[in-house]
Amino acid sequence: MGKLIGGPFGVLHGRVGNLVGYVLKGQNVMRQIGKSEKPLTPARKANCEKMTVVNRFLQPALPFIQVGFRFEVAGTNRNAYNEAVSYNKMNALKGEYPDISMDYSKVLVSKGNLAVAKQPQMERTEEGLLFTWDPSCVSNEQKHDRVMLLVCFPELGEMSYHPSGSKRSDGRDLLPIEWSFKDAHMEAYISFVNAVGTKVSDSVYVGSIAAVVQKSPEIETENQQPAEEKTTVERKSIPISKGSENREEPIIPAPKITHERNRLWFLEALKNRKAPS
Repeated sequence: MGKLIGGPFGVLHGRVGNLVGYVLKGQNVMRQIGKSEKPLTPARKANCEKMTVVNRFLQPALPFIQVGFRFEVAGTNRNAYNEAVSYNKMNALKGEYPDISMDYSKVLVSKGNLAVAKQPQMERTEEGLLFTWDPSCVSNEQKHDRVMLLVCFPELGEMSYHPSGSKRSDGRDLLPIEWSFKDAHMEAYISFVNAVGTKVSDSVYVGSIAAVVQKSPEIETENQQPAEEKTTVERKSIPISKGSENREEPIIPAPKITHERNRLWFLEALKNRKAPS
């Protein structure tokens, strides 16, 4: 239900039919809602796909983005997150519909006029991701700037970030990474915010770290034998005494007499049998 604040000629707040009224940064806004019945053209399909790809990337880092882009929209009725979406949609995508994806090297997660990080690098450690940068030639005003770190895990759809880390003059900071993410593919960014939080720098793409491929352990079965080992046949023997020498001779088993052979012997015995006198 919508409300008219200030009488019949006042501000509409809420929903009336397919109209929604609200106040955005001190301005009265009215929008029409509902699903469009117009068929999607190829251009509109491509635009929808671009919005989906950018939002999927930025949404997990919403608090970081609000800090990183808030000074770009200061004094306007624009929204910091929408500004980040607009910039990256225009500058950080690659490919054609329907194969549109992020170009991580061109992404900005913060935008401002503060000095950017010099020669940033990163290294995967047991505790997390270690960032380093060149702290030389830092002015007295800049040395108290705080580092802003962000790491994206594209295949997981997750982000790890720190909007206010160590000082610029320290030249290093560690971003803790969850244990379940530590071997995943990473895309990293670094920027700075001043000590009083009134300025930020453009983010700098630090680089990419490939995922660690875990090797599955080899399982040996009970009947499995190494290729180089040969099966040996046990040979039994008994000692035979001959004079003063003892030696071992193999046991030769007695031949087996078949039933047919017994029958032949029996017939032969009948032929040679003499009658009693």
